[in-house]
Amino acid sequence: MGHSLLCMMGFFLLSTVICGNAEDNTTHSQDADKSEEEQTTSVPIKPTVTLQPSWPQIYSGETVTVRCEIQGGEGAQWTYGWRRDQVNIGETSSEYRIITVSESDSGGYSCCVGRSSSWTEWSDTITLRVIAPPKPTVTLQHNWPQIYSGETVTVRCEIQGGEGAQWTYEWRRGQSSIRSASSEYRTISATESDSGGYSCRGRRGSSWTEWSDITTLTVLPPPKLTVILQPSMTQIYSGETVTVRCEIQGGEGAQWTYEWSPAKLNTHETSSEYRIIRATESDSGGYSCRGKRSFSWTKWSDITTLTVLSPPKPTVFLQHDWPQIYSGETVTVRCEIQGGEGAQWTYEWRRDHSNIGSASSEYRTIRATESDSGGYSCRGKRSSSWTEWSDITTLTVLCPPKPTVTLQPSWTQIYSGETVTVTCEIQGGEGAQWTYEWRPDKLNKRPTSNNYRIITVTQSDSGGYSCQGRRGSFYTQWSDSITLTVSSPPKPTVTLQPSWTQIYRGETVTVRCEIQGGEGAQWTYEWRRGHSNIGSASREYTINKVTESNAGEYSCRGKRSFSWTKWSDITTLTVLSPPKPTVTLQPSWTQIYRDTTVTVRCEIHGGERAQWTYEWRRGQKNIPETSSVYTINRVTESDGGGYSCRATRSSSWTEWSDITTLRVTVPIKPTVTLQPSWTQIYSGETVTVRCEIQGGEGAQWTYEWRPAKLNTPPTSSEYTIIRATESDGGGYSCRGRADRFFTEWSDIITLTVSSPPEPTVTLHPSWTQIYSGEAVTVRCEIQGGEGAQWMYVWRRGQINIHETSNEYKIITATESDRGGYSCIGRRGSFYTQWSDSITLTVSSPPKPTVTLQPSWTQIYSGETVTVRCEIQGGEGAQWMYEWRRGQVNIRPTSREYTITVTESDSGAYSCRGRRGSFYTEWSKSITLTVSSPPKPTVFLQPSWTRIYSSVIYSGETVTVRCEIQGGEGAQWTYEWRRGQVNIRPTSIKYTISRAKSHSGGYSCRGRRSSSWTEWSDITTLTVLPPPKPTVTLQPSWTQMYSGDRVTVRCEIQGVERAQWTYEWRRGQSSIHPTSSVYTITVTESDGGGYSCRGTRSSSWTEWSDITTLKVTVPIEPTVTLQPSWTQIYSGETVTVRCEIQGGEGAQWTYEWRPAKLSTPPTSNEYRITVTQSDSGGYSCRGRRDYVLTYWSNIRLTVSSKPKAELRADRTAVPVGGSVTLTCSVSPSSSSGWKYYWYRDGKSYEAVTNGETSVSEGGLYSCRGGRGEPVYYTEDSESVRIDTTVSNRPVVTLYPNWSEIYRGETITVRCEIHGGDTEWDYEWETNSTIKPPNQTEYRIRSATSSNSGNYRCKGRMKSSQHKTTEWSDSVTLTVSDNKPSPVLTVSPSWLSPGASVTLNCQVEHPSAGWSFYWYKVVPDLKTYNYKSSSYELLPDGSGTAQDSYIIHGQTHTAGYVCRAGRGDPEYHTDHSQPKFVWSADVHSAASLTVSPDRVQHFTSDSVSLTCEGNFTEWRVRKFSEDGQLYSVCRRMTGSTCNIYTSKSDTGVYWCESGSGEFSSAVNITVQNDGNGPILVSPVHPVTEGASVSLSCSLKTQKILSNVFFYHNDKLIQNDTRGELNISAVSKSDEGFYKCQYSGRESAQSWMSVKVTGPSSSPVWLMVGLVCGVSLIIILLLLLYRCRRSKYSCFTRSIQSESHSPGSSTNHGVNQDETHVYDSVHPGTNNLYESVMPVEDNRNGSDEHQDVTYALIELKNFEKKRKHHKPEQSAVYSEVKTGAAEDSLMYAEVKRPKKEKAKKKAGKSSPAADAAVYSEVTLGSFPGQ
Repeated sequence: MGHSLLCMMGFFLLSTVICGNAEDNTTHSQDADKSEEEQTTSVPIKPTVTLQPSWPQIYSGETVTVRCEIQGGEGAQWTYGWRRDQVNIGETSSEYRIITVSESDSGGYSCCVGRSSSWTEWSDTITLRVIAPPKPTVTLQHNWPQIYSGETVTVRCEIQGGEGAQWTYEWRRGQSSIRSASSEYRTISATESDSGGYSCRGRRGSSWTEWSDITTLTVLPPPKLTVILQPSMTQIYSGETVTVRCEIQGGEGAQWTYEWSPAKLNTHETSSEYRIIRATESDSGGYSCRGKRSFSWTKWSDITTLTVLSPPKPTVFLQHDWPQIYSGETVTVRCEIQGGEGAQWTYEWRRDHSNIGSASSEYRTIRATESDSGGYSCRGKRSSSWTEWSDITTLTVLCPPKPTVTLQPSWTQIYSGETVTVTCEIQGGEGAQWTYEWRPDKLNKRPTSNNYRIITVTQSDSGGYSCQGRRGSFYTQWSDSITLTVSSPPKPTVTLQPSWTQIYRGETVTVRCEIQGGEGAQWTYEWRRGHSNIGSASREYTINKVTESNAGEYSCRGKRSFSWTKWSDITTLTVLSPPKPTVTLQPSWTQIYRDTTVTVRCEIHGGERAQWTYEWRRGQKNIPETSSVYTINRVTESDGGGYSCRATRSSSWTEWSDITTLRVTVPIKPTVTLQPSWTQIYSGETVTVRCEIQGGEGAQWTYEWRPAKLNTPPTSSEYTIIRATESDGGGYSCRGRADRFFTEWSDIITLTVSSPPEPTVTLHPSWTQIYSGEAVTVRCEIQGGEGAQWMYVWRRGQINIHETSNEYKIITATESDRGGYSCIGRRGSFYTQWSDSITLTVSSPPKPTVTLQPSWTQIYSGETVTVRCEIQGGEGAQWMYEWRRGQVNIRPTSREYTITVTESDSGAYSCRGRRGSFYTEWSKSITLTVSSPPKPTVFLQPSWTRIYSSVIYSGETVTVRCEIQGGEGAQWTYEWRRGQVNIRPTSIKYTISRAKSHSGGYSCRGRRSSSWTEWSDITTLTVLPPPKPTVTLQPSWTQMYSGDRVTVRCEIQGVERAQWTYEWRRGQSSIHPTSSVYTITVTESDGGGYSCRGTRSSSWTEWSDITTLKVTVPIEPTVTLQPSWTQIYSGETVTVRCEIQGGEGAQWTYEWRPAKLSTPPTSNEYRITVTQSDSGGYSCRGRRDYVLTYWSNIRLTVSSKPKAELRADRTAVPVGGSVTLTCSVSPSSSSGWKYYWYRDGKSYEAVTNGETSVSEGGLYSCRGGRGEPVYYTEDSESVRIDTTVSNRPVVTLYPNWSEIYRGETITVRCEIHGGDTEWDYEWETNSTIKPPNQTEYRIRSATSSNSGNYRCKGRMKSSQHKTTEWSDSVTLTVSDNKPSPVLTVSPSWLSPGASVTLNCQVEHPSAGWSFYWYKVVPDLKTYNYKSSSYELLPDGSGTAQDSYIIHGQTHTAGYVCRAGRGDPEYHTDHSQPKFVWSADVHSAASLTVSPDRVQHFTSDSVSLTCEGNFTEWRVRKFSEDGQLYSVCRRMTGSTCNIYTSKSDTGVYWCESGSGEFSSAVNITVQNDGNGPILVSPVHPVTEGASVSLSCSLKTQKILSNVFFYHNDKLIQNDTRGELNISAVSKSDEGFYKCQYSGRESAQSWMSVKVTGPSSSPVWLMVGLVCGVSLIIILLLLLYRCRRSKYSCFTRSIQSESHSPGSSTNHGVNQDETHVYDSVHPGTNNLYESVMPVEDNRNGSDEHQDVTYALIELKNFEKKRKHHKPEQSAVYSEVKTGAAEDSLMYAEVKRPKKEKAKKKAGKSSPAADAAVYSEVTLGSFPGQ
């Protein structure tokens, strides 16, 4: 293979030389010195490069083929050469195929072709562009914001930048795939199941994009419609107008079509409204609707019922419903008629049954007093119909309360920024609507609330606060003052510990939040990094192993109660990988001349504060320098080369820096340059002429210039002209001098100097008047300076503006932008002059005004109106106008808008002006109201009216008035008529004096201009004789008590507003009052008949009818009940009796309430057989002539028929005992009961105390009775009393397991022993699932709901009253946790042909388990092994034993087990996989480690490579903590690269995609940064091969004076740094470690692999004899161990030198019959040296021959339970005198640990660790 590699490299170099020569074929013809064999000519064919596929972009991960094609050269045998970006590629075929392309493959590809010795020229370059694959985007295609079930929606997958490719798409909803492969996923009829998050990805070729972000589609049920009424009253009156409207909540954006029910509403394409102009009762009914969008109908709406009714009953309300009113307040009493709000009502009021003169809906009392308290009622009249009187609403007027001020929170110390609420509380005024006034005045808002919340309190808010309440115009008194104290809040500070702002990955850092001055508060903390919150509420936030993701800006704040402090200032934490150094040269020239002093410096950016140690190398050789600077005093050519460095801080190394190359060269021709490089320089500018010598930067040059005026010895490389003039123009050249050496003169460069230009300022646009909000650009132009790179300086007035470009754009001009603008230009340090100033004027934009012509706001249909838009101050501009009515734009763009109006033109008109892209604000709206010409109304004066007619008495004067509502401002002319006859007046009034024959109907109309209104409705004037009065009493009772206050009122109906004088009489006697009201405090003498009459002018009415007033004497009767029980039940008989004390001799008649009791003449008794409807208050009074007594009162409560309640002290009669039964009637306070008992439906006995004892079984019940005749209660519920028999049942479980698991089957059985009786069974359990009443309860799939205590009893089928006692309870426990068995493997490391023992443990091993054994087959698609990857082992199904032995295992393998039991069989989960590892490197699959050693430092780069004939791999690790890991999520081919840490210690192996396991290796990571490691091979060493072991530090690879140990014996101690074994033998196998400077490395096992048989038959016999002897000796030792309980061993335990919990894993010799166990997870390795006798007669320290035997320690104690077996082994090294060259190792199998319940003894502590024992035996006689 090596020869083939050399041939390929040679061919590659040859093709490179040939293709390179083909580029310059002119050189071949001119080179006459070359032989003909070396001269080649180009083939006259030019190849072409193509890409396959030919897509313009290739995405990383795809496969691409670059093909070289030769037109016309298809038949030839060509050789190909390739290059990318002028760099050759080692490919010689016509195609260059990149399987998985990456962005590093981008570049220009070209090829050349050779045949024989001829090569073509290079092809044209074709560019391959590789980019990251695009991320798709999911969009929804529909027009509506909501999608409803049944509608169509399209989900589209769009890939930006990938339009030209042929994509295949994959869709998923949530985590479920959808079959569609197109870019659109169309749902024809969407359902709610289509809702979800949609994402997609695209595939081109075999490459997939990543999944798009999720776009959510929500499919809702079609919305339900709602029908509403406008007005919103469901009950209206006939003739009113109502609109029925169909509304769709949430569907506002869609175009809906509506359908109505009832069907009479439907018209084609109906709208959402249905208007009923004049409602009738036939319009009453239920209305519903539905809507259609596209082809989908909604459901029908709920029915809304419209009811047409007569007027309802009014209700009196207080404004604002305050139950108490305070003296001095204004209160409004309102009469409201529910359902009749739209009607024109006239109202009548009364207080405490006395009429109040108000006809409006509101009765207003100004400054209420206590005398205004009382009960208010009202009634309303619409048309000629009165409603009934409302219920009385009581108004109470009280003295005003005093408020109190409180603070919330009530802390005495408030910090600025916290929230404080000052509350004003008014005790006793809770129901009122208060507004509040506060002191200090800054708190007042109109109106203010009782809570004044200071969201962010400041110190200025400190002070005293007081308040008063206001309700309407009423004020309370001021509250007492409360003081608020506000101080500055503490501000948190974030600190880092340690205080470095840059932390390297893996370090620990603590971020602390400190609040100065807030120590005493209970703070809760909130943290954030950047703008994202961190889940920590404590003061400190510690990051143990910091990574780059923890970097960011940290801030915190504190919270006290609900108030947060400000966020602290940001403290930045920077987390970096150890920085990469940079090598710099000083001087920084990469080309240096000989003997120059050069300093090479190693710089670490970002790590300046750290204490670094440095390591240098030139090329690949180290330089003995540890500082950051490496100085070469006299550089020579041998110092040239590539320099690199690295550094260490603590124990961490940076990577090597990039190489910086130092070259030593000779100087070349200088070059003159100008700085700046402009060829045009202005007078006054500064210019530098520089002489540069390329490649001569490091030399000490002296320079000479032309022209000579520049020379001033010694001259420098630069000549600076501070203020250039035109005389400085000319040609400049230079040369350099080093010692006596001159370079040649440079080429001449010409400098031109001219006068500077002057800038000019212009405005765009060039308007002189700019309005606020417009955009304007101020531009600075420099004529003649267009080619220069100018910076600009601006100023407005004398103030500079921060703008450096030639344009200063004002996006939204304000008045502050006014002023004079000027500019200057700057190039370098040169400035032009200031330009002339140009003035910009900015003024506030004018606001338009809308006017109407004519200016009436009330216009009638048909009139002409002009709407005009006027812009004050904007007359000179060319304005365009925009109009709108309401929020709707209308078309005119001119200044005036003329309309011949209709009612549809009504609305609010506004306008705005536009100039360019600038709009003025909208004008204020002016409202145009267009209505039909108004209809006049005729009124009478005086207004004594009835509705629709008026009454005037003969001889009186009346004025008829014509009023036009809404037309007050116009000049009207009037026309009058009575009936159909016109009358003369043309004015608004018509006065009639001495009315007589003027009765009739009056109407009028008005004229404005030439337009007449319609005739008014007719108002009838009736002239009648005066009316007859009516006498009423207030209150309206005809009976009054002595001392009551009574108002007698004379009312004349229909003429309430007339001025009447009244005359009164009682009986036939006149009494003096002349007003309509006569108030008296009654006595018995005031009883009698009252009448009145009235006079208005000189005319008297007739006398009214007489109204009688009766006066009641103060006698109060008594009502009694017979019987007098407080609790009466429905069906009982009760007598109600009325008794008048002291009135026995009088002849009384009686009156009862409720009225249904009265039958005239009524008696003093009323007998009732009661029902619940008779409950209530009963009262009576007596009457004698005109005298009445007071009313009496008593309350009768009638309850439903009671039911007796039966209780038993037990449900079963014990043998020879009895049961006590108790019967009662609730409530217990009811009395007079006797109790009746029944058994099995038959009368048993009657007792009075409600308690009896029974000794017989049966079905018992009772009831109560009382009274005469007897009144019975309902029967009680029956109680079954059983008789107990002697049989006692037993509950059993089958199978009888102490615990079962969810899903298992178990039977609970009730068994009754003794007799042949047949039983019915009863169960009792506290589980949530109750068993059936059968002898067996079979639970087929148990859950935790079946857990509980079960007991049962039996009931004789032949005698249901006889039962057994309850059985004892049996507990059933069902665990919801499915059991997982634990698998152990012994041994863990294989020796060839050895057997492997698997042991499977479950929690209850004796509970009938059988076992199943499986082999793990790796599946690289999953992280964990799944059951689908398990392969059943031969005869591994359902074994009764919990162990399984595998014979002849040779390779690494994984195993699992599970257990099953029961019928049907229940299975546990699979166990966690356990592995047996092989270190043998076999051909099928193997794992190699680079660097090839067992031990590594932290942060080492380690490569793990899987080898074998497989394409897919993964690397697995079994760590110290017993966990299984996949080491690399992404492998580079078959290689996994890791940067080691302590957690990387473990066993590693490879798994292939076809299910193969590789060999396994141990890797140990040294955690001690200052300790050494042992460099030893990972794999077994072949016997006879050479091996070298060394010791290394992290900072020093090569060490000297190292101690080496083999099996803890010092074997080398000299200056050498390596342990070399030239020919390894089996005796060299064992543990090795090294020691350097007092520090030891960890131990590593080196295994020796024997290549073949080496023993003759003689040696085999000797080995056999020795083996038998050894077994005998070991048996003797075991016997002694049994007697001394293992005391025969003296143990010396040595742990690893690294941290606790670390371990050293050991390699395996596959060819030997020895097994060395790996470290048990989480434990240390223990190595035991047991040496009872040491034979050292020869004084030799050499290591003796050792024989290792396999010892299996059996259990020494009987019936001892074991713990689960551990992966541990004891290795005994037994030294004998045999001259055997080989080592034998014994695995001592520890007995299993016993359970803690048993006390038979403790297991060895070595059961938790791998124990290696070295046993040294005494020499045999004769040795």
